[in-house]
Amino acid sequence: MSEDNQKIEDSLKENVDKDQDSKKKQNNGDQSTPEKKEEKSLEERLKESEDKLLRSLAEIENQRRRFEKEIKDAFEFGSFNFAKESLAILDNLQRAKLAIKNDENLKTNKDLDKFLENIIIIEKDLINIFERNRIKKIDTKNKKFDPNLHQAMSEIEDKSKDTGSIIQEMQPGYMLGERLLRPALVSVAKKKTKEKEEKNQKKQDK
Repeated sequence: MSEDNQKIEDSLKENVDKDQDSKKKQNNGDQSTPEKKEEKSLEERLKESEDKLLRSLAEIENQRRRFEKEIKDAFEFGSFNFAKESLAILDNLQRAKLAIKNDENLKTNKDLDKFLENIIIIEKDLINIFERNRIKKIDTKNKKFDPNLHQAMSEIEDKSKDTGSIIQEMQPGYMLGERLLRPALVSVAKKKTKEKEEKNQKKQDK
């Protein structure tokens, strides 16, 4: 074999070896990429799972709060209706007491005082039960009319009272805690109009 042919053959071998080394490196590079991709995918999946878990926990907490509120509202609504209906018992008891006191035939009965005394005891017991359950009477004595607590049934002209002052309570009102159970029915003072005052003055002058 000539020297030139040997050189050509050696050069070809060198090129083949380089190509094989290049392919090996490329294959090695391709094998490392999926590993990196797989690692990145696992991190993403862990983060997604964590986000889902946090959202689920938040939703469970919201449901718990809603459930507690529904129980509380149901209890308060039930006690509110019961308390409101129970006021009718006290109203009827107080009406009966007044009716008996004003009955001319019963006034001559010797046992009337004892009977009224028993009614008063029952009335006080009922009021105490109401107060223990946060049901309290709305105070109207010497108070100004408050639409949040009172319901005006009539207006009465009264010079001695300021406009809007409560003159008379027709039916007591009650609160259940901070909630209005029933407004007090009242009569409210108002000033005389100028026209009426002028007419009254003319009558007096005549």
